[in-house]
Amino acid sequence: MIESRRFQNGSLTLVKNKTTPDTWFLRFYEDAGEKRVYRRQRIGTVREFPLRRDAEKAVLTLRGKINNEIGSPETVNDLIAHYQKYELTPARKAFASIENHLTLSKCYIIPRWGSYKLGAVRTVEVERWLDSLTLAPASKTKIKSAFSVLYSHAIRYEWLSLNPISKVRTSSKPLREKDVLTPEEFHELLKQLSVRDRAMVLLIGSTGIRRSELMALIWTDINIQAMEVSITRSCVRNRFGDTKTECSRRPVPLHPLILDALLEWKRQSLYQSDGDFLFPSIRLNGEKPLSPDTLLKKCIRPALERAEIKGKIVGWHTFRHTLGTFLRELGTDIKTAQDLLRHASSRLTLDLYTHAVSRQKRDANNKVVELLLPGLVKAQHLSAPSPL
Repeated sequence: MIESRRFQNGSLTLVKNKTTPDTWFLRFYEDAGEKRVYRRQRIGTVREFPLRRDAEKAVLTLRGKINNEIGSPETVNDLIAHYQKYELTPARKAFASIENHLTLSKCYIIPRWGSYKLGAVRTVEVERWLDSLTLAPASKTKIKSAFSVLYSHAIRYEWLSLNPISKVRTSSKPLREKDVLTPEEFHELLKQLSVRDRAMVLLIGSTGIRRSELMALIWTDINIQAMEVSITRSCVRNRFGDTKTECSRRPVPLHPLILDALLEWKRQSLYQSDGDFLFPSIRLNGEKPLSPDTLLKKCIRPALERAEIKGKIVGWHTFRHTLGTFLRELGTDIKTAQDLLRHASSRLTLDLYTHAVSRQKRDANNKVVELLLPGLVKAQHLSAPSPL
């Protein structure tokens, strides 16, 4: 019978140097006959991998190699190592998905559950742990999903037959309603923006494209004759890849006024060639797009303050939510709204982007009251309201 050996994650270490750049090394053990030998493999310098997370991504494949011919995983740490080797790869997952899973595993799952035997993890215990975390409900749901995916991976390899995380109860209900801008607020915001930022906000506000799609746009994506924008790629932290879903690759219509704003910005831009980004970084010589987070912090939110739009948390996704709300208020049928927002499911359109509009509620309520109490409503219109 072959003895089952433990999966290794190895130990990523930064070695300080006086005369050369500090260097990342992965330390691990290797079998040499009947002995286990300590090994240390160079990963690269801090110039190549400035941050630990950069070096961590570089050792994903190597970690898989040091676990060759090892039996089934015994602990959650072992399972994570196997999942990272076979599933968490650029060929299978988008860059953002890999980053997200690595972060959730490192910050939450491994510290609490890494040493647990796979069969020792209990549904109720995980549920209580998630409840104790001081995080938003949506964040807890993401942690649960990342944990559940690991057990689904184990079931696929027939190491387990039960996923204890699948029965964990969490709520993704937001702590507060997502903010949207009114037409008046949107108009006031535009007055406070530069030509570049105005073109950017008009484009994202009228089409609802995601910020990753916005940053990846180049000038050939703007079809002047067809009056539309082609969405073919996305950019997350300067990493380019496919769009979020297949439905996201649909072109979106472009209004003449929005096109005029884009062309006005193009005339002022230093980068006007077909292959140049719509919103390039001058600091990076136009080779990369601008950082959406930096734009939001230094340009958009200060403009919101100048426009005296207060009490709302505004991010890039706010413009997408705002568009969905405007479509609902204008009575746009759900199928058209789904196509404009490029959702794979109309239910997602309904659940996330059709905020109830207070004016619609009031109009509907007024009509019901007028139907029930026609005489009293008519008399109310003829008299002024009583003072409080």
